[in-house]
Amino acid sequence: MTRAALSALLSHWRRNPLQLFTLLAGLALATALWSGVQAVNAEARASYDNAAATLGEASFDQLVSSDDAPIAQTDYVALRRAGWLVSPVVEGQINGVRLIGIDPLTAPGGLGPVDLAAGADIGAFLSGNGQIFGTADTIAALGALDVDGVITPETAPNVAYTDIGVAQRLLNRPDQIDLLVVAADQPIVQKPLPEIVPNLIRRTAQAGSDVAKLTDSFHLNLTAFGLLSFAVGIFIVNGAIGLAFEQRRPVVRTLRALGVPLNRLIGLIAVELMLMALVAGIIGVALGYVIAGLLLPGVAATLNGLYGAEVAGTLQLRPSWWLSGLAIALGGTAVAATGALWKLSRMPLLAAAQPRAMAMAAGRRAQVQGILAAVLIGTAIILALTAQGLVAGFAMLAALLIGAALGLPVILSVCLAFGANRAKGVIAQWFWADTRQQLPGLSLALMALLLAMAANVGVSTMVSSFRLTFVGFLDQRLASELYVTATDTAQADAIIDRIAPEVDIILPIMAATIPLEGMQTEVYGTRIHSTYRDNWILLKSGDAPWDRVEAGEAILINEQLFRRADLQVGDTLDVDGEPLVIAGVYGDYGNPIGQAVIGEDIFARMYPDISPLRFGLRITDGDVGRVRTILNEEVGIPEANMINQAGIKAFSLDVFDRTFIVTTALNVLTLAVAGFAILMSLLTLATMRVPQLAPAWAVGVTRKQLGRLEVLRATLLALLTAVIALPLGLGLAWALLAVVNVAAFGWELPMYFFPWDYVRLFGFAVLAAAVAALWPAIRLARTPPADLLKVFSHER
Repeated sequence: MTRAALSALLSHWRRNPLQLFTLLAGLALATALWSGVQAVNAEARASYDNAAATLGEASFDQLVSSDDAPIAQTDYVALRRAGWLVSPVVEGQINGVRLIGIDPLTAPGGLGPVDLAAGADIGAFLSGNGQIFGTADTIAALGALDVDGVITPETAPNVAYTDIGVAQRLLNRPDQIDLLVVAADQPIVQKPLPEIVPNLIRRTAQAGSDVAKLTDSFHLNLTAFGLLSFAVGIFIVNGAIGLAFEQRRPVVRTLRALGVPLNRLIGLIAVELMLMALVAGIIGVALGYVIAGLLLPGVAATLNGLYGAEVAGTLQLRPSWWLSGLAIALGGTAVAATGALWKLSRMPLLAAAQPRAMAMAAGRRAQVQGILAAVLIGTAIILALTAQGLVAGFAMLAALLIGAALGLPVILSVCLAFGANRAKGVIAQWFWADTRQQLPGLSLALMALLLAMAANVGVSTMVSSFRLTFVGFLDQRLASELYVTATDTAQADAIIDRIAPEVDIILPIMAATIPLEGMQTEVYGTRIHSTYRDNWILLKSGDAPWDRVEAGEAILINEQLFRRADLQVGDTLDVDGEPLVIAGVYGDYGNPIGQAVIGEDIFARMYPDISPLRFGLRITDGDVGRVRTILNEEVGIPEANMINQAGIKAFSLDVFDRTFIVTTALNVLTLAVAGFAILMSLLTLATMRVPQLAPAWAVGVTRKQLGRLEVLRATLLALLTAVIALPLGLGLAWALLAVVNVAAFGWELPMYFFPWDYVRLFGFAVLAAAVAALWPAIRLARTPPADLLKVFSHER
C-alpha cells in the first residue's frame, strides 16, 4: 500500500513538470545565494585567522615604539640581558608582499612557519641563502630573490616569512626591528620595562583578530542579504508546495478513502519533499560555489580597500558553508511545508476538491495575517526607538520586512476592492473581481517582489546617501592642494626650509596612537588655520571650539569615539595625563577607530619624540606642478611621496565604489529571483485559469482580450507592490543609516532622496512583471476553443 500511495503522490509531479521545476529551481536559487554568501564569509574569516596568527596578535603581547620609529637592536639586547623573553620581528613590502622576518630561536611556539618543537628543519631556515615561506601565489609575486622559496598553503595570503637576518638584508634595513613579541611565560623577577626601554610601549594581545572585529558588520550585512535572498526563494517554494497540495486534494481524499493511514500519508509527503530538498540543496550548493567564485574578487577588493584586510583569492570547499547550505535547504523546505502538512492533518476524510480553496483560505486567514503584520510593524517601531547594537538593529529590520510582507496581501485586497467599487462596465468589474480572486495564488511571489524592491530602494538610498556625504567629507578634509611625505626628520626640515616661501602655509600632519576611553585612538597635533576653521563641519560643538583647541585647553573627537565611549561635549578627557575638555565632535566617515585633534603646541609638549614627516601644503592650483618640481629636484622627494588633492580623492572614491560592489550584485540577484518567482507563479496558475476564463470567453470576450487583461493584471499588481515597496525601502534605508550603521561603524549618516532612481526601479519592476506575464498570456491567447468548451462538459 505504501508503494502504491507513493506512486500516486509522485504522479502529480509527472503530470505537472512545471511545478516540479518551480519547486526545485526556487529552492536551488535560494540555497545558491545563501551558500555563496557563506562561502565568501568563510573564506574571508579563514584569511583573518591566518593573518591574526602571522605575528601572534591574538596570543602574545608586543613591544612597539611609542613614536612608530624602528626599534634599535641595542634595545632588544638590553631587554634580553635584563631577563625579558622577547623575540624580534621586522617587516616590510617587496612587490606588494608583506615580508616578515622572525628569529625562530627566540620566537614563542606557533609563531611563524618554523617550530622547533615540531622538529622542523631549522638548519635550512637559518643557513645558506635562507628560506622564504608563503603560498604559491605569494612566492611567485616576490619574484626572483636570492632565497629558497617554500610553499606553505596555510600561510595568510600575501604574507611571506623568513629569518630576520634575511629580511633585514632584503629590505635594506640593517640592525632595525619593528616590534618585539613577548613570550607568555616570563621570569618571576624582572626589571620594569620603563627602566630598560622607556621609548617602548606594551601592546596587549587581542582576543581574536582586530581585522575580524572590524569586518564583523560587513559580513553580518552580507549574511543578512543572503538570508533575505533565501527568504525570497522560500516564497517560491512555499507557493509551489501550497499549490501542489490544493491540486492533490482529490488524490489525498481518494487515498485516505482507500485506507491509507493519515500519519503514513503525511510521512510520505514529508519524505518526498525532503528528497526534493536534498536534490535542490546539492544543486544550490554547486551554484553557490560558482556565485562565491564570482563575488570573492569583489569582496577581497572591498575588504582590502576599506579595512586593509587581505583575503585569499581562491575558494575552498569548506564543510562549514556547504553543510549550512544543505541544512538551510532542508530546514527551509520543512518550514515551507509545515502549513500544507498541518492542513492535511486537519482535512476531513471526505473533503471535496476545491478549485478556489486558496482564495477561500486566504480570506479566512486575512484577518489573522493582518493582525500579525500590525504586531510585527509595531515591534519594529518600538525597536527603532530603543534598539542598541547590531543584533537589535537587524531584529528591527526583520520585524519591519516580515510585517510588511505579511500585510501586503491585505493592503492589495483593499486596493482591489476599492477599484472594483468604482469600476464602470461589466468587463471592468469582472477584471477587478478576478484580480482579487487571483491574489492568493500570486501573493507569495508579490511578497518576494516587495522584499526585493524594498531592499533595492533601501540599499541604493543608503549607498547614494553615503557617497554624497563621503564626497562632501573629502572636500572638507582634503583641503590642502598638495601632500608630501619625508623619509626622516632631516628631510622634513629641508622641506620646511625650502618650500616655506613658495606656499601660503605648511600644515604638519603628526599623530600618536593611544588608548582613550578604552578605544584605540589616533591623536593628531594640528596647526590651527582657516583651512580647518572654514572647511571642517562639526556635528556638535561648544563655544569657540577651534580657539580653545589652539589654546591647548580643549580637544575635538570623532563621532566614533563620541558614541562608543558615550561622551558629551563639555566632558573632560584624560589624554596621557593632560585633562582636555571636549569642544566638539566631527564626522569621520570610513574610519573604524577613534580619532582626536589637539593643538600643535600641546602635542609637541606631550609627545616630544614625534616629529612631523607629512605635510599639507596650501597653494594655488596653478602652482602645484612648480612646487612638485622644486620638491623633487631640490629636496630629493620622490614622486611617490607627493600626492595632490585630486589623486587622493580619486583613490578614496574608488575604494568607496568598490566597497559596495557585492551589495549591489546581491541586490540584482535578489530582484532577479523575485522576477523568477512571478514568472513561475503565473505559469503555474495558468493551467488553473482555464475554468475561470472560459465563462468570460463564452460571453464574448476574445482570447486576445483575455491575454491582454492577464498582462494588465500582472502589471497592475506589480505597480501596486512597487508603490508599497517605496516607503518600506525608505524605512529600511533610515534603519541602515541611523541604527545599523551607528552600531556597526560608530557614525550616523544623513539621508538623501533620489526620486529618479526610484522611478527607474519602478519601471524595471513593472517591465519585469509584464514580461513574466507575457508568456502565460500568449499561451492563453492561443488556447484552442475546444479546450475552453471542455470546461462546460466537466463537473467543477
